[in-house]
Amino acid sequence: MKVLKFGGTSVGSPERMKKLLGIIDANERQVVVLSAVSGTTNSLVEIGQAYLAGDKPKAAQLIKILKDKYEVFIKELFANPEFLAQGKEVIDYHFSLISNFSNDLFTNIEDKIILAQGELLSTTLYHVYLKEIGVPSVLLPALDFMKTDEDNEPVVDFITEHLTPLLEKHPDNKLFITQGYICRNSFGEIDNLRRGGSDYTASLIGAGIRSEEVQIWTDIDGMHNNDPRIVKGTKPIAQLSFDEAAELAYFGAKILHPQSVFPAQKYKIPVRLLNTMDPKAQGTLITNESDKDQIKSIAAKDGITAIKVQSTRMLLAHGFLRKLFEVFERYKTSIDMITTSEVAVSLTIDDLTYIDDITKELTAFGSVDIDKDQTIICVVGDFGAEKHGYAARVLEAVKHIPVRMISYGGSDHNMSLLVNTDSKTEVLRSLHSRLF
Repeated sequence: MKVLKFGGTSVGSPERMKKLLGIIDANERQVVVLSAVSGTTNSLVEIGQAYLAGDKPKAAQLIKILKDKYEVFIKELFANPEFLAQGKEVIDYHFSLISNFSNDLFTNIEDKIILAQGELLSTTLYHVYLKEIGVPSVLLPALDFMKTDEDNEPVVDFITEHLTPLLEKHPDNKLFITQGYICRNSFGEIDNLRRGGSDYTASLIGAGIRSEEVQIWTDIDGMHNNDPRIVKGTKPIAQLSFDEAAELAYFGAKILHPQSVFPAQKYKIPVRLLNTMDPKAQGTLITNESDKDQIKSIAAKDGITAIKVQSTRMLLAHGFLRKLFEVFERYKTSIDMITTSEVAVSLTIDDLTYIDDITKELTAFGSVDIDKDQTIICVVGDFGAEKHGYAARVLEAVKHIPVRMISYGGSDHNMSLLVNTDSKTEVLRSLHSRLF
């Protein structure tokens, strides 16, 4: 059994929703994971914010705008009056639920219920559409089998235990439709997966039922070897390892969230990135294997701040780095890159929420320098310790550009450079010209 996930743009219009059957093989047993129709989640976020702010008139106005869009959507999706009426019932039910929150005390719990309505709408409408055209399908509520624990981590064993019987109940059915992104938390409340959203759902389901393959369909034909918005002549990468894909995703490749493929990686389930707009394109296959002796791709992550702490107290002192890192741990701020010398530590962060508090505490260790508007350029490939020449090629390509930090050796798959964001375009183009 395969798991196919379609993102918001893939179901973003009635026309695109109808075209999914050109990709989904109705004769092959598959679980189809759908995101909310593009733009819906953003609208639901605004509605929730209005409720949280106590602005019920604004919430009502936003609800009406979104419902009107769905009224148009179903008129284009359904041709048969009977199924158009069913589609109308679906949107009336969900928007009535959203509107009724104006009568209650509104908290984050209710906000997450509102956020879940996007996926519930898209999957139910698609299920009704399949009925209209005579294609049998089973609608599986993700809230029945997708659960997170006390640490908000998904429980794969729970998925296996609760989803497998649902699939076995319908041995003659080929097509199963379910929601991405949404789940229940450890208290049984409606929640969401946050990181990786629907991609994460697909990977978790693939792991839970030990599927033969997970396919993630988006609006681009796989991961490219550079940012196609900035660099001309980029190409899709035919194959990546899970580790290489995670590095690229973390450092800027927007097509995939870095954590979304971890469940598939753990159970060695191949993940294929494909293009809904061009189904015949080869895309990118992600497995535990990878072509050796190659530089695969370049990615860039903006919004980086560099922090340098300089102190002679570091010299021959044990425990210094532990105390330094504890500052970032207290403020729940992750570190991307780090380099050290005998008397200085340079590191980068991408979350400035607590930058003033962090800086204040770090001054107890020594002098602190802050550089904002930085970009991490990540070069991904086969950078194992036994390799030679790759690092030289990377540095040769940027010899005319000031480099703030270099990280090499922390991973067999990655060499990272920190540069001023103003230099990003030049670095990406120069690296592409030199490496590819």
